[in-house]
Amino acid sequence: MREGSLEAPTRHAIDWNNPDFYDADLLDAELRRVFDVCHGCRRCFNLCDSFPKLFDLIDGSPSEELDTVSSEDFKPVVDACTLCDMCYMTKCPYVPPHEFNLDFPHLMLRYRAVEKSNGMDKFAQNQLSKTDRNGTLAKHVAPLANWATDKDNKLTRGIMEKTLHIHRKAALPKYHSKTLLNQAQANSLITNKAAPAYGRKAVIYATCFGNFNNPDIGLAARNVLALNGVETEVVYPGCCGMPLLEQGDLAAVAENAANVSKELCSWVDRGYDVIALVSSCALMLKSEWPLISPSNKDVERLAEATFDVSEYIVDIAKKEGITDGLQPLDGPVSMHLACHARAQNMGAKGAEMLRLIPKTRVIVVERCSGHGGSWGIMKDNFDTALKVGKTAAKNALKSGASHITSECPLAAEHLMQGIELQDAEAAKGKTTSHPIELLAKAYGFE
Repeated sequence: MREGSLEAPTRHAIDWNNPDFYDADLLDAELRRVFDVCHGCRRCFNLCDSFPKLFDLIDGSPSEELDTVSSEDFKPVVDACTLCDMCYMTKCPYVPPHEFNLDFPHLMLRYRAVEKSNGMDKFAQNQLSKTDRNGTLAKHVAPLANWATDKDNKLTRGIMEKTLHIHRKAALPKYHSKTLLNQAQANSLITNKAAPAYGRKAVIYATCFGNFNNPDIGLAARNVLALNGVETEVVYPGCCGMPLLEQGDLAAVAENAANVSKELCSWVDRGYDVIALVSSCALMLKSEWPLISPSNKDVERLAEATFDVSEYIVDIAKKEGITDGLQPLDGPVSMHLACHARAQNMGAKGAEMLRLIPKTRVIVVERCSGHGGSWGIMKDNFDTALKVGKTAAKNALKSGASHITSECPLAAEHLMQGIELQDAEAAKGKTTSHPIELLAKAYGFE
């Protein structure tokens, strides 16, 4: 056995249909095996809050070893995991094919799946994970919903904190009465036949966030792609299931994967590439779905055909070349590398895309934002989320950039909250966006 894994990491399919997967004793034995390896290694001490909690738990036990730690005390370690995959992708030397066979995030996922099977999932997080239902209802009363969820609304946010346990100061996504799908269907675009990439076809998977919460991302992508000769269609068969994955609802994720992949593969069959607008959703289509539904051929084909939106633009730039006309932005850009963009193992495509813009300085921020999906907005986690993201916010502030951008839009907003805490005056001159919105702006789209 060699110390550390010197080969490319692999990942095993999640055996969630096996009854042993839900066996409490087998789960506990695996938790103890993995935690003991982590205890002896500790390379992940500066990632998410799971590892400090685990190491403090062990160090505070009578023997200062795992044998005197109660299994009931493992839950805070599990709850602190945001499934960012950074321990697996960037730190752990014991991932497969190493014989220690460690996959910390998927072990935390298994724990939550066992909780789910025993009816122990949390009500508030469970309701938040139903993004399609929430978005469909909220779009009909978008102004009212946005008023109620505004962090400056002390009345309603106080009630939400007490009932849903969402921290009253956490920024929440806005809703739109006209979804991305609605707007795309109402406004056709002319594809630039003179563009070097003319002939490409891509279907834009709107994602729940892009469809209900921030259609501007998809509208920017459509404009940029049309200008670059790419014929596009916007579709939204349903959520990728990342919020459900966070809650351990693997059956629901598999159901979403089957439905969405069937629809998207019908476009693949017609020669379309698939573009996901949000990094977490691209990661689900490329990586998580094939591990949850390894026998689903549509899921397998879709994973091969899927691009993150930044990845797709860079692919055009490298293969055909992009359309001329980019103008410098009105200030430097702080480009946060979102964990789920990094976990796609595609390189820093957001930064690479923005560097296509002439005379525009792009400063990369590689540290975690601390948001972690729905995890970071909860009352018990918000302060920790700000603490985890403090260095990233500090680096973004120190860069002097007027544009704060991330392929995870929620991370960008969370970073802005961290910047406001460090220098409220400086934060006033900064805006948040997705990188594709900045590229669209450089092309003259507003």
